[in-house]
Amino acid sequence: MSQLRPVFSRAEPWLQAGKYVGAVLSDLPKRNGWTIARRIGDRTPDRTQRLLNRAAWDESAAMGVVRRFAVAGLDDAARRSGQKRGLAVGALDETGQQKKGQATAGVKRQNMGCAGRVENGINTVHLSYVREKAGHALIGAREWIPAAQIDDPVRSLLMGLPLDLEFATKGQLAIAILQDAAADGVTFDFACGDEVYGSCTGLRDYLEESGQGYVLRVPSNFRVTVALELTLTCAGAVRQLLSGTRRWEVRSAGKGSRGERWYAWAWIAAASPRHHLLVRRHIRTGELAFPYCFTPAGQAPGMARLIRAAGLRWPAGECFEFGKDCFGLDQSQVRLHTAIARHTVLVMAALAICAITAAQLRKRTDTQASPAARPGQPPPPDPGMIPLTVPEVRRLITADDSPEPHSRAIHWCLWIRRHQARSRWFHQRTRLARDAEITLNQLVS
Repeated sequence: MSQLRPVFSRAEPWLQAGKYVGAVLSDLPKRNGWTIARRIGDRTPDRTQRLLNRAAWDESAAMGVVRRFAVAGLDDAARRSGQKRGLAVGALDETGQQKKGQATAGVKRQNMGCAGRVENGINTVHLSYVREKAGHALIGAREWIPAAQIDDPVRSLLMGLPLDLEFATKGQLAIAILQDAAADGVTFDFACGDEVYGSCTGLRDYLEESGQGYVLRVPSNFRVTVALELTLTCAGAVRQLLSGTRRWEVRSAGKGSRGERWYAWAWIAAASPRHHLLVRRHIRTGELAFPYCFTPAGQAPGMARLIRAAGLRWPAGECFEFGKDCFGLDQSQVRLHTAIARHTVLVMAALAICAITAAQLRKRTDTQASPAARPGQPPPPDPGMIPLTVPEVRRLITADDSPEPHSRAIHWCLWIRRHQARSRWFHQRTRLARDAEITLNQLVS
């Protein structure tokens, strides 16, 4: 919070922002102006509402402070744990928040991933910084605003939209977020994203012109130039060029909580030596996914490295999970464009604090027993404990403010981590037989 002081014109809103971050770190079941004001001891929610709606402070500059803080902290954690050579990935994704009515900036009936169906809500594009085997945190965000709201001067005024705001697709918002990160000196080995971003030609062109490698998933009808006069869709390239089994390799996309995530992989060289099409096939269902890859000059393209980068996109989903479940990222009961951005950046600050703490303590707090070596192996007498997680760090930080005794919070933290270590050991043992079958099938093929 001391690093955020320069973005505030006066001390009072800065102090209120510190209280706001403390409140979203707490165990409040719902985080809105009323519950946060009550938590921090205000007599009315006026100060909290003024902080989000009318106080003089620069939320864009605040996001830059949070970004630099999160990246420096995760990089330092990687160095401490001996993972300084691990990949650093910028993962692009969007998340939504359901809303009622039509008065909130950006609200529209749209496909909401959080609801699993078409609902009324808002969507925000985020950038996560993922440091391999260290941790991850949100470092950038821009809300998507429908063109109809921008073009309507009355609605635009009522929603508090900036006068110079222009309509931008999610791919264009991603470019703006990446430009902000580049201005802060943040670099990635690869930028990653799903089909929403892989399908954006402007985003791919921007990354290539910037010399930024990427692994972006594209749809099956995406066309790839595999030779000077031969262009195929991704699905067509698989049918014509990967008909045999020898072109496929079974590799892990990284470790999950239950063990290695095995897929069959193949890659197809494009006409450009810097471009490749990765093809990922699910071991059981045969479902295909198509990450399209660019490796800048000076870096050797390697299939194993691209697979590692593709696998690092998934941990970014935990940022949304933690942000919503632990800090109320989707609980901003505000309507104005600026207020939504301010709530988002203060939640990002709370998440960064816990993510960096968990990353820096990861090696010291990981006491898990050695994984099972054979399917029938008996469990260890002491499973140990998984490393501290973001939710547990949040609980420990706010334990002094909780009505329950501090010793009880410590007890439950230790019990949960030991229980999760035991469950993880059994899950990994169960997967040994499947992993052995996968390896055997690879050797036979």
